[in-house]
Amino acid sequence: MSSDKITFLLNWQAAPYHVPIYLALTKGYFKEEGVDVAVLEPSNPSDVTELIGSGKVDMGLKAMIHTLAAKARGYDVTSIASLLDEPFTGVLYLEGNGITQDFNSLKGKKIGYVGEFGKIQIDELTKHYGMKPSDYQAVRCGMNVAKYIIEGKIDAGVGIECMQQVELEEYLKKQGRDPKEAKMLRIDELACLGCCCFCTVLYIANDKFLAQNPEKVKKFLRAARKATDFMLAEPEQAWKEYIDFKPQLNNDLSFKQFQRCFAYFSSSLYNVHRDWRKVTAYGKRLDILPADFKSNYTNELLGWEEPVEVSDPLEAQRLIKTHQESCRDNGGFFKRVEIP
Repeated sequence: MSSDKITFLLNWQAAPYHVPIYLALTKGYFKEEGVDVAVLEPSNPSDVTELIGSGKVDMGLKAMIHTLAAKARGYDVTSIASLLDEPFTGVLYLEGNGITQDFNSLKGKKIGYVGEFGKIQIDELTKHYGMKPSDYQAVRCGMNVAKYIIEGKIDAGVGIECMQQVELEEYLKKQGRDPKEAKMLRIDELACLGCCCFCTVLYIANDKFLAQNPEKVKKFLRAARKATDFMLAEPEQAWKEYIDFKPQLNNDLSFKQFQRCFAYFSSSLYNVHRDWRKVTAYGKRLDILPADFKSNYTNELLGWEEPVEVSDPLEAQRLIKTHQESCRDNGGFFKRVEIP
């Protein structure tokens, strides 16, 4: 038996930043475009690029560094759009456990990581700062980095500001402690990347499916853009509709994570050329990409005007950092501020 459905695999179980995908489904935007989409959740996030690249699933979500590495390993995937642009990513820790903003304070510590490339990144950074991989104990945590920190199983771990850091902050509040005690050593700053684009969450597709179904993919992206527009214009209503469909996320932590994700949502869905150049070069530096590797992304299926890239990405990230700190302290929704 065969199906005309588009199979779409999330990068993990339903999370606060998956709102546009589910809104496109529940509000009928996919149906309006004439596409039938089955949204799937993986039991292991490491399976995503393999399943899509091997053709077992048509499309899905994955971070930029994983999308590049998958292609280099022979999995036929291409990024066709962006969902979450440059979320701050780094080594999370709680103040007072001997770790400071000096990377060398991680020596002798247990450091958690999500998957293979988190370990590669930490190893590369330890080398950059005159340390060896044997100078720390690596612990694979999957998506449970914050949980492992809270339980004392690790001293620090690689996570995302709008997800795991929020989880740590909410834990601190319940303990009567200042949420500002949840700290991050940002990997982009440690590695001198100039942006956190390696963890940009992308819409990706199997290359054969893409070649055979370009019109179907364009319809999918139009529906995703419509859902994104609605979410950015009406975030509280979008969240209400999302948790009606995903009641397990109807809690304060998830809502606060959604608020913190808000500034990172891509309003245009376009792949950012500058970010792809930087992360491709970073992948070569990490030895996960060959020297002649060509970036595997396209914007050709997005049928609206491409925005001009910001002239000062560091200033844009500085503004987002200010917004995120205000959101931590006061709540609310802050749209990405574009620097002309």
